[in-house]
Amino acid sequence: MNRAFRRLSIGVLGGIAVLVIALTYQQAIAGPGYAEDPRNVRVFADLTTAERGNIVTADGVVVARSEMATDGKYVRVYPERELYAHTVGYATSATSSGLEQTRAADLRSRDDGTLGAVLTDLLGADIGPQSVVLTIDDGVQRAAYAALGDQKGAVVALDPASGAILALASTPSFDPNTFTVGSAEEIEALLDDENGPLLNRALTETYAPGSSFKLVVATAALETGFAEPQTLLPDTEELTLPNSLSTITNSGGGYCGDGQTVSLLHAVVISCNTAFARLGMDLGAEAVVDTAEAVGFNHTIAFELPTIASAIPEPSTFVNNDAALAQTALGQRDVQATPIQMALVAAAVANDGIIMRPYLVGMITDSGGHPVSIATPHAWLHAMSDKSAADLSDMMEQVVLSGTGWRAAVPGLRVFGKTGTAEVPDAAPHTWFVGFATDTDGDTIALAVLVESGGYRGEEGTGSSVAAPIAQAVFSAWANS
Repeated sequence: MNRAFRRLSIGVLGGIAVLVIALTYQQAIAGPGYAEDPRNVRVFADLTTAERGNIVTADGVVVARSEMATDGKYVRVYPERELYAHTVGYATSATSSGLEQTRAADLRSRDDGTLGAVLTDLLGADIGPQSVVLTIDDGVQRAAYAALGDQKGAVVALDPASGAILALASTPSFDPNTFTVGSAEEIEALLDDENGPLLNRALTETYAPGSSFKLVVATAALETGFAEPQTLLPDTEELTLPNSLSTITNSGGGYCGDGQTVSLLHAVVISCNTAFARLGMDLGAEAVVDTAEAVGFNHTIAFELPTIASAIPEPSTFVNNDAALAQTALGQRDVQATPIQMALVAAAVANDGIIMRPYLVGMITDSGGHPVSIATPHAWLHAMSDKSAADLSDMMEQVVLSGTGWRAAVPGLRVFGKTGTAEVPDAAPHTWFVGFATDTDGDTIALAVLVESGGYRGEEGTGSSVAAPIAQAVFSAWANS
């Protein structure tokens, strides 16, 4: 009898031990994983029952915070409204977007009543809500958003040496408070708005890059040894495409040089279409496509927010189709780019040919403001040699000093750039400015500006007249920040 009782006791105690171990594992070890799983409805429910951390800019501007409503529940508030909407996003008890979604685990309070939280608290660790500190400079962000105005477009600015995003603006924008405190009718109107205010044009929309893509073709010429900045290219006022009735002409008509030859440098400075169309064909599809992929085309950019890949067709697409290759060399036809991709092209030139992986979150801090984690810059692509980057820098500086990019010039800064005006079927051209600026201390900012369909100027809009002045406003704000 004692022996049977002893066996029963051992079995019961063993079962209890297994339950304790299993419960401890599920609560203390596996629990955080369950809590951070986006399929967990408590992630959203916690938004109203627990305080959530702030999202702040690099210079301390609060762009998202939790406030307690009259019913005792928390609601997310976005003080800067449209200015940071596409970056910060929104969070409600039912849905979320932007960093509110991708950084939900960092923002959520650890004081959730679980055993893991209790044990963490007993050990003296902070379990209050953490804050997300952005890399964005508020002054630069405001300048980018204001300069875009009511036009559809985007600005992406970053530090080419680290990849830290300094501005990320997309217009038209929206007020994220609409999703947290707005009516159903207001939300529906926002979702149905034909202007697409919810679209993040900086990251998830692609556009023909136009002549800004000539930077990629020039890189291919330099990298393959086909040309140097002073190499002379044929200068024609019109180029008839092979096996086609189509012709390519220069902006404004006429020759780019003396009617005989034009240097690669001068072809970049004045954005010579005929020279670059011929150059693309002479280089061949493999060189052009390989160079485009080296700077990031056909690759998805790993980032804290959703992005889509910029695209260029495979070399086989151009077999026996030099006409298509010539048009592609001008940033037309099937080549498509996101603004962030073109900003990274500029960053590669500014950073001796190395593209750093872009990032938005510079730091996570605990409820006392102490750093929990700090972002570490990482190289992403070796886009070109430092020699090619130096040659391109010289050409891009001349674009601003004496070419199409003169409206981007800022006193006290060295400004480098390339304009682009991309033809679009049944619409006014998209306008671009891609470039970077360096101050007297050697600090640098790279950017891309995109304005859809000529912006305010419509059919008359060009990269020089529309996008370059926006770049100037951003460079000026950065210099004064």
